Amino acid sequence: MDVLSDVIAIMRTGRPRSARVEWHAPWGQRFPSAHGSAGFHVILRGSCWLTPPDGGEVTELGVGDVIFFPHGHGYGLADSPATPLAEPPCDPLDDAALYAADSVGHARHTTPAITLCGGYQLDPARAHPLLHDLPDLIHLPARPGQRAELSATVELLAAEAERPRLGTDTLVPALLETLLHYILRAWFEESPEREVGAGWAAALADPAVSAALHAVHREPDRPWTVAILAAEAGLSRAGFARRFTATVGQPPLAYLTWWRMTTAARLLRGTDLPLGQIAAKTGYTSEFAFAHAFKREYGTAPGRYRRLG
Repeated sequence: MDVLSDVIAIMRTGRPRSARVEWHAPWGQRFPSAHGSAGFHVILRGSCWLTPPDGGEVTELGVGDVIFFPHGHGYGLADSPATPLAEPPCDPLDDAALYAADSVGHARHTTPAITLCGGYQLDPARAHPLLHDLPDLIHLPARPGQRAELSATVELLAAEAERPRLGTDTLVPALLETLLHYILRAWFEESPEREVGAGWAAALADPAVSAALHAVHREPDRPWTVAILAAEAGLSRAGFARRFTATVGQPPLAYLTWWRMTTAARLLRGTDLPLGQIAAKTGYTSEFAFAHAFKREYGTAPGRYRRLG
């Protein structure tokens, strides 16, 4: 798997939620902060105004715009900057709240703004450092002829939400996962931070650092050394170590250990594999060495960590 796919697989938990909501003017809705979640809105018809998480300047959103809140900060949407936001807040991970909002819209008889809103549950214990680099708000304005995959996913989601049919209950979660990948891909590919030379946008854009990261994620069980990773990157050992640390924010072997332990934690909680097999899958030749490394990272033995899960 590539780095972004691995990160999403690690952090995502539970079932993503979404609903197609019709908003009839005048309307204003507050969406709360929610630790361990990420919320999104896609504008399908009409327009609305976004009040960002920091209470800063409002922004007009149009058809095809996507907004994403990776850290679960609260925000507001309204038909006009002057419209007050309704209370109580509407939780994008609460099916009842989403459908209640939609039923209110259907009870009125004005031309509505229509949005697809929802959220993803995230596991704070598995937060990858890549996520820390994301801003509080990602706004992807509609761009005709660009981001074709993202636009296609939005259209498919909108069609399933508007007219549920056989298979919708399976298709919608899969499309929501696809939407998340395309949102994050678009941000990393278009982020101005790619040019700064530091941070994960720069790391993934750097061919040498990216090659090393993909190698680690592809084969966490391989006995990596800085010299072997430098060869994967096509750089000298010293040059690679400096470049990796400057972009990723930690030395190569420190990141390798962190990723191995994160992978081990997922396997302990998500599978019944024996400890010996988990040790082997994460690059340890003995259960003792694996248990020692795991306890140093998580403060508890692997077996106890599994039982507490």
